[in-house]
Amino acid sequence: MTNNGILENLFKLKENKTDIKTEVIAGITTFMTMAYIIFVNPAILSDAGMPFDGVFIATIMGAVLGTMAMALLSNYPFALASGMGLNAFFAYSVVLGMGVTWQAALGIIFFEGIIFIILSVIPVRKMIVNCIPMALKTGISTGIGLFIAFIGLQNSGIVVQNDATLVGLGQVLSGPGLVAIFGLIITGILHARQVKGALLWGILASTAFGWINGVTPAFNGIVALPQFSDWSQVLFQLDLKAALDLGMIGVLLSFLFVDMFDTAGTLIGVSQQAGYLDENGDLPKASKALLADAIGTTGGALFGTSTVTTYVESASGVAEGGRTGLTGVVASALFFAALFFKPLIGIVPSAATAPALIIVGTMMMTNITSLDWDDFTEILPAFMTIIAMPMTYSISNGIALGFITYPLLKLFTGKGKEVHWLVYLLGIVFVFYFLVH
Repeated sequence: MTNNGILENLFKLKENKTDIKTEVIAGITTFMTMAYIIFVNPAILSDAGMPFDGVFIATIMGAVLGTMAMALLSNYPFALASGMGLNAFFAYSVVLGMGVTWQAALGIIFFEGIIFIILSVIPVRKMIVNCIPMALKTGISTGIGLFIAFIGLQNSGIVVQNDATLVGLGQVLSGPGLVAIFGLIITGILHARQVKGALLWGILASTAFGWINGVTPAFNGIVALPQFSDWSQVLFQLDLKAALDLGMIGVLLSFLFVDMFDTAGTLIGVSQQAGYLDENGDLPKASKALLADAIGTTGGALFGTSTVTTYVESASGVAEGGRTGLTGVVASALFFAALFFKPLIGIVPSAATAPALIIVGTMMMTNITSLDWDDFTEILPAFMTIIAMPMTYSISNGIALGFITYPLLKLFTGKGKEVHWLVYLLGIVFVFYFLVH
């Protein structure tokens, strides 16, 4: 059997209306849009006292494990890595804020992953994901689109902090902002002309343009052998005994709650973009996808990194036509290769990947047309979900507000019987979530 035949049998390419070339381009694009985590995650966790170089390797290995698990278990084109937000919660809230050692915090994440594996096998997590009303699923998908576009605007310096208005306009015609605007125009033209790999070509063009105005750093070598002795400083260094202390229960529940709904939101949002949701709005193979996510979290803790979760940047690969686990295999291979090409990967500035995030966000906005605009009990919860994600910088907060407003509006307008009992229960849980936070 040829290599093409093996890949066809393993990933069902024809059944998913894709081919090897498309999947490879999608995998490269996904990697390029999330490669920043290789450097950002160690920078954040090093603030908590963890060695940068050790976390650098742990971040890559966690991404490889999680993404390969997703590819082989579910055959979905979703990539995983240490989650942004979750790593900040780990470093600044738990370790620095609460005085928990980073070893104990890793232990907490390990137990969180074990709990998620159990919930995925039962499968409680699948039931939670599939009970979400279609209006909220659409809101989640659209909100994630706005969220990742907002991240892109921030990464490029187009949107900056403003003490008077919270956010303001940055330097658009110089520095990173100019690189992003250039990339946005180039990528937009390529995408409009239906050029394969438009997002990837846009990232490469933006990186090249960045050399002109000094945003892209100069080459400082291409290959650098990883120092695995650095990895030993975080590998298997989790403190399970300290993590089992009764005082850690609150921290464990916080990690569980945020991770569960961040993952659920990302899976639903990207799945709707890829056309995976069935006629009932349910995600086939949800249990397998959630199990892969749990494996990534558990393995990441053992490797020495914060919670590994499904990435919204996976939408960039989906936008390039990625429809199977082969996209994830390609992304995983590139993550592993990054161990040896640290200097080369490091020259791609965040401003060069920002246009891809903005354009993917644009495409994900199209899901909003599926809402029933004549039913305000559907529109308002969806809007609250959408607007809260970028405004509070949290997928979980958007989902929470949606789950609180949806059942209440239905209940007090005589439509309470339309709502799944689990939605009522989760609405109550989210109210308590806000009370304790």
